[in-house]
Amino acid sequence: MIINLLLLICGFAALIFGATKLVDAASSVAVKLGIPNIVIGLTIVAFGTSAPELVVNVFAAVSGSTEMVLGNVLGSNIFNILGILGIASIIYPLTVKTSTTWLEIPLSLLAAVCVLIISADVLLDGASDNFISRSEGIVLLLFFAIFLVYNLTVAKAGGEEEEMETKDYSTGKAVIFIILGLAGLIVGGRLIVDSAVGIAEVIGLSERVIGLTVVSVGTSLPELATSVIAVRKKNVDIAIGNVVGSNIFNIFLILGVSTTVAPLQINDGAFFDIFVNIAAGLLLFIFIFTGKGRKLERWEGFLLLGLYIAYVSYLVAA
Repeated sequence: MIINLLLLICGFAALIFGATKLVDAASSVAVKLGIPNIVIGLTIVAFGTSAPELVVNVFAAVSGSTEMVLGNVLGSNIFNILGILGIASIIYPLTVKTSTTWLEIPLSLLAAVCVLIISADVLLDGASDNFISRSEGIVLLLFFAIFLVYNLTVAKAGGEEEEMETKDYSTGKAVIFIILGLAGLIVGGRLIVDSAVGIAEVIGLSERVIGLTVVSVGTSLPELATSVIAVRKKNVDIAIGNVVGSNIFNIFLILGVSTTVAPLQINDGAFFDIFVNIAAGLLLFIFIFTGKGRKLERWEGFLLLGLYIAYVSYLVAA
């Protein structure tokens, strides 16, 4: 048990180190190639913060740990809204941009509903089992491609060129860090999946619960760090945009890739988590319109965080 816990911590450390180095090095190369900052932000940086979930899920899918695949995606999305936005809005109330209110948050809610629809084969198709097939995974990836192209098009048309702090690496150093970053992601992902499965077996929790709690929170640490740092600097747009964008990435990209690698069996218990994910997205949308202006106030942050603690407590106790 202790060895598995140490391996899990080492896995998270390697995963986050790998994602950070990969983003820094790839961004440095992109700047040298003259790629605009907005493109770097929407592609390299966004992929980098989602890389931990992606790598862990691919390893879990290949290993046959299908409960952990869906658990990690749903757990990350639930933690992003209830946990990260809860903490961020407690630190400083979050003002939400119009585009985030009417496009990105509804799209993340639509993505959550999509998971319910493609999972409910018994109810909708009269099938004997519920599962997400490879073809449905490919459809999710197509939705992701549309979302990415749309974002890039809107950003370029709006002339949103932001200052970005990027590392100035030589080409040779950048290549080395890219290799080290990929190695960190691979080693960390493998360690996390293996140790999480081992911990689940020892303490008697299902892979679903471990994926929804320990693994999802660990892989969401980049989003947590980014949002907390942003909100402390009063960059509230980054704090909430980072979380909502990550939720869209998690479903369309990560779940899409995972189910393309291996079809995903959906157990009955997973539907509770699917509905919690939808409810969290709906609650976020409602909270934006309470009070004055489109804001997440501190009391709403406390409520979101409290709901997350209650959700995790229920998972562990059930």
